[in-house]
Amino acid sequence: MYYTPVAMSKRDVELLDAIDKIHTDNPCYGYRRIHAKLNRDGYVVGEDHVISLMKILGIQAIYPHPNTSKPSVEHKIYPYLLKGVIANYPDHIWAYDITYIKLLGSWIYLCAIVDWFSRFIVGWVLAERMSVDLVLATWQMAFATNHIPIYSNSDQGSQMTANATIDLIESKGIQISMDHTGRCFDNIFTERLWRTIKYEEVYIKEYHSPKEAKVEIGNYISYYNNERLHSSLEYNTPHEIYNR
Repeated sequence: MYYTPVAMSKRDVELLDAIDKIHTDNPCYGYRRIHAKLNRDGYVVGEDHVISLMKILGIQAIYPHPNTSKPSVEHKIYPYLLKGVIANYPDHIWAYDITYIKLLGSWIYLCAIVDWFSRFIVGWVLAERMSVDLVLATWQMAFATNHIPIYSNSDQGSQMTANATIDLIESKGIQISMDHTGRCFDNIFTERLWRTIKYEEVYIKEYHSPKEAKVEIGNYISYYNNERLHSSLEYNTPHEIYNR
């Protein structure tokens, strides 16, 4: 039995997968370039439909209208605090984001928090909806490690700017930083993490259910943290650097 969060045609599910791959390879692409790339790849689809599918994926378009990752009007936006800042030690900067994970004929969402210095994934949760509860559960998992960062960084999506998210993060004394609108590389380490997870795990698998996806992705994250060597870490694992 396939898991279906929203009734959608087989073609639209295929388009979601195609858009996800385009965005993973080109995180700075807005809806116009994604639309152009889809048409070059043989998908006949209108711009408005691309925008609606990007909204399901939670992809932030570069262009100011329409912005598929804009916060609710009552939510406070925090400035980007990390220009010129280099993560110098574990728990200096944690960044988090939400990404789309394909199932066989459907999809779910993954939220993860990564330590910039070590690339260690300190918390992650899979859920059927891209919601505030998903973000809160991920932070609670990270806090269960008894580690607290100096800075938190995210985009300006409504789940990140929600009062419940802000209150939880600030209750730990963490300074909140948010990406500039349209600056896809402000959170570059998370973008790199998504690319790694998708090309080394998600795109080569067919998950039949959320349960199967959770087991397989959990196994991969354990491998990523504890066994995968990173050239940027002088061929150490994230776990070795984080717990040095």
